Amino acid sequence: MALTNGNGEVSPGRGIAAYLLITFLGAWLLWLGGWSLAVHAFHLQASNLLFQFFLLPGAFTPAAACFIVRKWITREGFSDAGLRPNFRRAWPYYLFGAYVLPVLVIGTILALAALFKVSQPDFSLHRALAVLLPGKVPPSVHMTPLLGVAALLQLLLVGIPLAALITWGEEFGWRSYLQIRLFARRPLLAAVATGLIWGVWHYPIIFMGYEHYDNLALGLVVFPVSTVLLSIIFGWLRLKTGSVWAASAAHGATNNFGASVTFLLFLGGPHFIFVAYLGLFAWIPLGILCAWIIATGQLRVR
Repeated sequence: MALTNGNGEVSPGRGIAAYLLITFLGAWLLWLGGWSLAVHAFHLQASNLLFQFFLLPGAFTPAAACFIVRKWITREGFSDAGLRPNFRRAWPYYLFGAYVLPVLVIGTILALAALFKVSQPDFSLHRALAVLLPGKVPPSVHMTPLLGVAALLQLLLVGIPLAALITWGEEFGWRSYLQIRLFARRPLLAAVATGLIWGVWHYPIIFMGYEHYDNLALGLVVFPVSTVLLSIIFGWLRLKTGSVWAASAAHGATNNFGASVTFLLFLGGPHFIFVAYLGLFAWIPLGILCAWIIATGQLRVR
């Protein structure tokens, strides 16, 4: 039986509460279990590249929560979930979110890092690999230009599409349920609220050191602000394309391309919180895009 209000209509508040409970409880328990297994059974720390595989199951709890709520709790179905790609008419938005936006953000971070002399990128990647694969990278190993180009092409052509399949596990929940249910008549407020909730949802893995912030307290503030900006952008992509897959592609590019490149270039250096993809310098390009989206009324549902 569907949960209803006094008028016999489905109550969105109950669906939202159930979604949040399942998403937070499920992910946090899975992450705690993954952390315990990685640290105690395999002796891995969060800085190790292999650590992320133990956290991966938790990334699918928003999708699981969305499915459970839509299917069994509110029984509202999936007609507005945006499951069709709509790629033929919406491909410019896919291209922008998955490829243009991360390049702009990375370029801005590199330019500001050089301008303010905050951190020096290591194009040999040895510094970052020494952090991500401790004790497994010989001092003589460096990234050659040819290998660097090959790795970059792999991220662009293979990594982003594959990452979109994983980040769909989050976007099907955040953008295809919560953001269109929470403050449904006020899309900007919905994006801000969803972004804050989404950011706090990541707190356990930030405490584990997974985001590599050199100042944990500042990272706990910077990360939710970054997810608010991304919620506005991903919500805009979801609205303009009518598909959650556009947001998933942009989210996949954020994780597998944007974050990977900034990790490899700056990890192990000073002031990483400034030059991380979800760091302080990234607020400038992301903020400019969000300001344009808001000022031009791009979030309004017509």
